[in-house]
Amino acid sequence: MILRGISKNKFGIPLLLAFSFLLLLAACNQIGNSTQSDDTVSAGEETSESGSATIDSSPGEGEAVGSGAEGQRSDERPGDGSEEEVERSFAGSLPAPEFPAGLDWLNSDGPLSLADLRGKVVLLDFWTYGCINCMHIIPDLKKLEEKYADELVVIGVHSAKFENEGDTDNIRNVILRYELEHPVVNDNQFQVWSEYGARAWPTLVLIDPDGNVLGFHSGEGIYDLFDQVIAGMVAEFDDLGRIDRTPLDLKLEGESLVNSPLLFPGKVLADEENERLFIADSNHNRIVISDLEGNVLEVVGDGRQRLQDGDFESASFFRPQGLTLANDDTLYVADTENHAIRKVDLNSRQVETVAGTGQQVYTRVPSGPALSTPLNSPWDVLYHDGQVFVAMAGQHQIWVYSPDEETISRYAGSGREELLDGQLVQGGLNQPSGLATDGDMLYIADSEASAIRTADLDPDGQLETIVGTGLFDFGDVDGQGDEVRLQHPLGVVFLDNLLYVADTYNSKIKIIDPATRESTGFLGGDESGWRDGPDALFDEPGGLSLGEDKLYIADTNNHVIRVANLNTKEVETLVLIDNEGLLTRQPADAEYRGKVIALESQTISAGSGSVRLEVTIPEGYKVNEFAPFSMEWTGDNEGINFDAEEADRRIVEPEFPLSFPAEFSEGEAELTGDLVIYYCDDEAESLCFIEQVKVTAPFTVTGDGQETLVLSHDIPTPAEN
Repeated sequence: MILRGISKNKFGIPLLLAFSFLLLLAACNQIGNSTQSDDTVSAGEETSESGSATIDSSPGEGEAVGSGAEGQRSDERPGDGSEEEVERSFAGSLPAPEFPAGLDWLNSDGPLSLADLRGKVVLLDFWTYGCINCMHIIPDLKKLEEKYADELVVIGVHSAKFENEGDTDNIRNVILRYELEHPVVNDNQFQVWSEYGARAWPTLVLIDPDGNVLGFHSGEGIYDLFDQVIAGMVAEFDDLGRIDRTPLDLKLEGESLVNSPLLFPGKVLADEENERLFIADSNHNRIVISDLEGNVLEVVGDGRQRLQDGDFESASFFRPQGLTLANDDTLYVADTENHAIRKVDLNSRQVETVAGTGQQVYTRVPSGPALSTPLNSPWDVLYHDGQVFVAMAGQHQIWVYSPDEETISRYAGSGREELLDGQLVQGGLNQPSGLATDGDMLYIADSEASAIRTADLDPDGQLETIVGTGLFDFGDVDGQGDEVRLQHPLGVVFLDNLLYVADTYNSKIKIIDPATRESTGFLGGDESGWRDGPDALFDEPGGLSLGEDKLYIADTNNHVIRVANLNTKEVETLVLIDNEGLLTRQPADAEYRGKVIALESQTISAGSGSVRLEVTIPEGYKVNEFAPFSMEWTGDNEGINFDAEEADRRIVEPEFPLSFPAEFSEGEAELTGDLVIYYCDDEAESLCFIEQVKVTAPFTVTGDGQETLVLSHDIPTPAEN
């Protein structure tokens, strides 16, 4: 490998600047002030995508020392036209700076050091969790981790842009949300960032098994590049006997995730006329339909992370977000991580893809056939006047899908990530994530600029700003005009000439008057959390929907839907009542997704006996009084016989232990019980969880043993789970 340049940053640490075949793709943001300097590369910039953007030598220095411009030879020094033969090697030459002490580590049993990782290829991923480009490289990182499971260690260096993102608990939630299984260090003071001279999110730094930096890359589309380099590095160091394939002993945050009826719900849509509520149950990869009282009516999707059309039981989504109704029977869904728009026929119970290819692509064409045009993280959808407007977060644009013409086209935003007013396709947007309309214009939650924007519904109109002043101007300040500060808003709705805004990273709901540009707090406190009543607390609410006198809120990190009375400001948590077991339905042809617990073998007497199930609910919790407990039993051979109608039960408020009679025959056998237990907090009764577990009990039947086969399960408290 050829390095493009070596320089020292302002901290005196050597900085490697690029791989010989480095392509700089769209970086999320440059760290700095809200006014971008001339040497800033913005996300979605034309030169950035084509590889012609330059890379600065270090933070604070403007000299361009390397470029990925087309036509430049990999062995040519940029700038002077000279050529130099360089022996290709995948070994670095400069020691990687060690991690500072005192930082919080996640997905790890404690702090890691580069010294402890000698013999491993180490890939540092500098990211911040609100950045869509950082999210886009997660699938590539997972592919690399799977391919080089024994040789590669990815370490996420979370250098937060927003104040809220610097909180360790919030980072933990994002690790759970995106199912990350590599160590993450909270670099909220930018110590590691500064040591390595990072300038953009995401930036990746590759360190060889001897602890030396080989090079870095900023932007998306990383798999092919790093696959080639890591393969070469592993081969080179394997020949030297310096690869350590000992697995790391990690403590994953996902092991503590408690299942709940909803998991990180992103958006909600109320249809009060038909007494329905549609919920994007994002991390269960499905759409939940309930009545307004919380009774579950339908579940759309089988829960698997894939793009598949079909009926409600077989169709699949991947972390869906925005929802919009075209009529009583047609629901459109922003299937965000499938990069597609889906249509749900509520009458025929069918799901079909109507836009997108399933591939995430920065699209340059202004329009095209909907099913052959790749999309880029659609985050919200809004039906108006026969068209579906799409908040294309990854594209920093608004697009519009025409169901009649089966086309999709750009509507607003140049594609550059910038807060810039102007004509619709010349102004700039910043990861738009929420849409609303008053019939004359679109209102846009422009999340990365912490802004609320407008786009005229007249295609010859303007893109303008109500509140928000720049990519790095954020906070929690009510007021008027340019003095207003929000923090990464994701949702917006319009009612009676006012906007209700999900000020997501402030965990509040704000009211903004678009005419006067005045912002006032409406719901939420000075901290995130959960609390019902007139002084409600929220945790990163992502979506809003309006009823006649109610505001429905997707309280994402609390895993619930909240309902606020617009007149009294009283907030309640909607309790989902799942009498038909739809929320725990498992696909017939899929691997079991719940816990599996194997009990120790027992010795049972032949003849008549019984099976007893003992379940212990954790202290401070109780069985859900609305949702039924269910158990189903199977035996693996003739060692046990029982009446399934008597054994398999659905019970509201069960009293444990539960028993049923059985006949035992000599030999070895195994009994399996599939259990679904809903339980809730004793004090906060609206906060409920699901324990879905398969308990297996092996046993030997002899002439001398106990008469009862006992299956016991203690549900851990959510903090311990």
